[in-house]
Amino acid sequence: MNPLKMAGLGILILFLCPAASTESAAAETGAAQAATQQTTASGAAAASQPKVTSLSGNLEEDDLITVKIDHLGEWAATNDARKLVPYLNGLALRANYPAEIDTAKDQLTFHLRLLPENKHVWIDLLGAPTGIRRPITFSVGLEDQSSFDSVYEAGNTVDLTVISPWYGVIALIVIVLNLVVLIWLARTTSIIREPGPKPGGGKLRRYSLGRAQMAFWFLLIFTAYVVVWLITGALDTITPSLLALMGISAATGLSEAMIDSGKDAASESQSQDRTAEKRVLEQDIAQAQAQVTEIERKPALSPEDLSNRESLSSRLTSQRVRLSQISQEIQALTPAAETHVSAGFMRDILSDGNGVSFHRFQIFAWTIVLGIMFLSSVYNGLTMPEFSASLLGLMGISSGTYIGFKFPEQKSVAAAGQSRPAS
Repeated sequence: MNPLKMAGLGILILFLCPAASTESAAAETGAAQAATQQTTASGAAAASQPKVTSLSGNLEEDDLITVKIDHLGEWAATNDARKLVPYLNGLALRANYPAEIDTAKDQLTFHLRLLPENKHVWIDLLGAPTGIRRPITFSVGLEDQSSFDSVYEAGNTVDLTVISPWYGVIALIVIVLNLVVLIWLARTTSIIREPGPKPGGGKLRRYSLGRAQMAFWFLLIFTAYVVVWLITGALDTITPSLLALMGISAATGLSEAMIDSGKDAASESQSQDRTAEKRVLEQDIAQAQAQVTEIERKPALSPEDLSNRESLSSRLTSQRVRLSQISQEIQALTPAAETHVSAGFMRDILSDGNGVSFHRFQIFAWTIVLGIMFLSSVYNGLTMPEFSASLLGLMGISSGTYIGFKFPEQKSVAAAGQSRPAS
């Protein structure tokens, strides 16, 4: 190749290489600057996102709390802060909108309320309590979107008050006092025992199954009502099925009392009749015996005297037989004192005159089962249960069977008292 051409080509290469290097460096510098600007913009956007940073006030149903949210004013400039709701354990308290919004201070004030829209959330949060407080996560956000970032996440929870300590102590005192008084009255008085006079000797009559069932449901419903009111503030918590159940229990106790009262009245009336007849017979026997003695004192008995003595002797024999029968009937109508003496709560409510009976055990078993279901519903769901018509019907059948078996006892006593041999 011509030396002149080769020299010119070298000069051209030397001229183009610095230009290419300069363009490549400029391109790399522009890309780096763009990446830096994008990172800065992303960081600024992230830094301007709302974040819950503090919470003041008692976190409790029907109480006020104030929430501090960084960059709330910036967020509210393009969003509706009036639709923000608290998020407890990641669950939105729907319709629980701010009571006050202060974008200048980046804070919201909420009145935590149990509403129909968020009742299920409160039940999830407050149900099955293990103490008066429960640790939860807390944030704020729109109802149908994700909540804001918050410092109160797992590892840094905040306490939700399940029951106010002061009200809880007062309610506990009332419930325990009510339980203690009821137990004391049950053990020392006739509040849930069979009606009638005391057996004597400092002993008490047998426990009544119907009255014990009434006391059982009263105690459960009273305690549950107070607890649900303390936790949720709800007043109208007694369901129609509970009213029906209390009605069945009251009807059982009332029917039992009427049957026992009628049985005692019948026995008392028959006993009085037999006692009156016994007195008349004793007087007749005394008069007849006096007449026989007077006849036998005569030195010589005429045929008429002999006939009268024979008639009086026959009459005395018949009256003495009747007197013996009446004495036995009076004894049967007046059971031994130990018959009505309590043998212990379980033996009293499960047994009758013939020992432990199935109809009594049946109503006892179903009462316990429904009681367990009742307690489970109140503890887990903070609501009084709504028993089905089938369960209420089953309870009614058990109560009716128990009452039905009470009538034969009354009839057998009446029949025993009415059996009178002819005099």
